Amino acid sequence: MTFPLPTPLEWRDSAQKALKDRPLESLIHLDADHLTVRPLYGDATGIQPIFAPRPSDADGRAWDLRTLVEGEDAEAVNAAVLTDLEGGAASVLISGAVATDTAALARALDGVALELAAVALDAGLEGPAAADALSAVAKGSPRARLAFHLDPVSAFAEAGGADRPLTDHLAEAAACAAGHAATYPDAGLFLASGRVVHEAGGSAAQELGFAAASAITYVDAAIDAGLSVERALSGVVLGVSVDQTYFDALAKVRALRLIWKTLSGAYGHETPAVIEARSSRRMLAARDPWPNLLRLTAAGFAGAVGGADVVVLDGFTRASGRPDAFARRQARNAQIVLMEEAHLGRVDDPAAGSWFLDSRTHDLARAGWDEAQRIAREGGLIASLEGGAVQSRIAAARTAWLAAFADGRDQIIGVTKYVDPDVRPAPVEPSSKAPVPRPAIAIAPLTPVRAAASFEEAAA
Repeated sequence: MTFPLPTPLEWRDSAQKALKDRPLESLIHLDADHLTVRPLYGDATGIQPIFAPRPSDADGRAWDLRTLVEGEDAEAVNAAVLTDLEGGAASVLISGAVATDTAALARALDGVALELAAVALDAGLEGPAAADALSAVAKGSPRARLAFHLDPVSAFAEAGGADRPLTDHLAEAAACAAGHAATYPDAGLFLASGRVVHEAGGSAAQELGFAAASAITYVDAAIDAGLSVERALSGVVLGVSVDQTYFDALAKVRALRLIWKTLSGAYGHETPAVIEARSSRRMLAARDPWPNLLRLTAAGFAGAVGGADVVVLDGFTRASGRPDAFARRQARNAQIVLMEEAHLGRVDDPAAGSWFLDSRTHDLARAGWDEAQRIAREGGLIASLEGGAVQSRIAAARTAWLAAFADGRDQIIGVTKYVDPDVRPAPVEPSSKAPVPRPAIAIAPLTPVRAAASFEEAAA
């Protein structure tokens, strides 16, 4: 038996009764990018439907469950890597000092079949050294599943400079990518990510625009280093942050795919996008970390439903320090539940057919592309960073974002609302951070922020 759905007019009448004769337009609001968010959507909006089926995977999984393992001790990293792979992860993301030393990385990856389990890197400005180390560990196997994730732009922007100009780091990264591209024909070479913008308090469109501008920067540099346009494009992995605002987060993933279609088409080789979604760190709380489990699950949902190829979730204690084995297990299990119990991958595109999500995706894609074009008019991403234009726009977005929490328009569960007076502690692993030298070449940094930090400091 089927029941007729209410018409849009009937929905509108019901909504206005619930509003007690206040106009329905009173529910319309503008987001951080001044995009209109309406209370009701319908097919009369004229938005072109989006269908973005996820790529099929050889081992039957809808997306790559990637675990983040970091550290300085190779044996400890190796134990964590093997535990995570045996516990359900499909690939690993290696970060920390172990990633840049060939002997240490070899010990850290002992027992890992690189032809089966992909290995990605997170080495910042030391990316070329880490890429050389991973290449040596892979021993030239063309079937090794590697993602070098060279991303000097994000590292330079977050640190506020480096020992050498960004153009030097970019040229070094491009030469490194060109050197390894032939040996590893399927490897990911660059990570064109907007996460540094998100973590600094930027808006969704600013994050998407930065990712697109990074991709253009890396593709152009790779071509100058001798790679073909097609290989330069296929070597780019797109990076995006996902948080607890899962509708916007999954629309952001889908918007990035649309932007990439336009961008790669402009080079004459429309290339399928490969997107790595990582959970937001700015959404996490330190004093009471347990609600972070819900935030991270929502972020994983957004990445999966949005169609990300790879999803990386942080440990729920990340805001307090390096997550321990228990926190990593929870991050891993959250994705396994989404994948194997909630069956989010059973449908090719779970977000298809939603008028709101289609409209939101198109709006974010246009706004992100507009931001990328604005950066291009400023002389490109490097020139825009050196001139401070990108940073000034992000600073304005950050101020507005934090103000919403300060005046109570937005709430943080466990921090500003439903605060637990008797917080249970959660352990973290000890880690040693080397002092960061003052950069010889300095720009305004994109420093990470957390929404909960000021409230936690006030309550301390």
